[in-house]
Amino acid sequence: MRRLSPPATDAAHFDAELTRLRGRPWAADERIAIAVSGGPDSLGLLLLAHAALGTRTVALTVDHGLRADAAAEAAMVADVCAARGIDHVTLRWEGAKPAANLQAAAREARYALMRDWCAAHGVNWLATAHHRDDVAETLLMRLARGAGLAGLIGPRPHRDLGQGVTLLRPLLGATHAELVALVAATGLQAVDDPANHAPRFDRTGARALLAATPWLDPDRLARSAQHLAQAETALGWAAGLAWNSRVEVEGDVLWLDVAGLPDEITRRVLLRALRTLSPDATPRGPDIERLMAACAAGHAATLAGVQVRGGPRWRLRRLA
Repeated sequence: MRRLSPPATDAAHFDAELTRLRGRPWAADERIAIAVSGGPDSLGLLLLAHAALGTRTVALTVDHGLRADAAAEAAMVADVCAARGIDHVTLRWEGAKPAANLQAAAREARYALMRDWCAAHGVNWLATAHHRDDVAETLLMRLARGAGLAGLIGPRPHRDLGQGVTLLRPLLGATHAELVALVAATGLQAVDDPANHAPRFDRTGARALLAATPWLDPDRLARSAQHLAQAETALGWAAGLAWNSRVEVEGDVLWLDVAGLPDEITRRVLLRALRTLSPDATPRGPDIERLMAACAAGHAATLAGVQVRGGPRWRLRRLA
């Protein structure tokens, strides 16, 4: 996506970007939900969506119940929407909150609340304001964690959320500074979430590192993430070929011929085999690596309720 202009002059381009992500033009009666926290990024997205799609836009704000200011911020977003004739809904994360991994739990709850609302109201599209800086920050964070290729590519342009709802990220080519400028040009005062400055969060550290290190250019990092995404697609294609040619099914047993396969292709095919036999399996990377090492040595091991026996061909069987 090219550099953004004010929403009134960039509406046609933004509409075209949404259409590209969806793969088809908008129908006259189709609506899109916009996730709006009140920060500059999501307000910029809201302004662009409204300029492009008008009253087909509905804004969703999630009050996580974690900060005293959250209700007032949701009310501010409601006022912004009311002034523009945009429907607005505040969703609340009710119940007890976990003591550990609170940010991850809040993110999961936020997407679940918005997805469920969309599904209940016949809205098939939900857009978020992830941008180029987010891609760069995510790449740095996950490099620091030793993530694999799939983890390094960052936010995808679109993702199936289930229940007939698809997540769209139409601003991955824009920058935070562009969105700040877009909102400022309208005279709106965006929310400054204190969590964005909390040093205990990895993203805050990644953001500070980018700001303090000129040679860590977000544009180039985002370009690297795109190259990684292309490599991920190619490996997925190769793993699909290996699955079709190297896997045999005999009743409740899968046989996998790993001879000559690169480790990464073996890992992907093995993971698919585990999920075929145990659909709810969510094995972690280190567990897969230990399983592969055991099987490569000719031993048997069990993971996610599936026994895998090594040898020239690996035998996988779901345990009762």
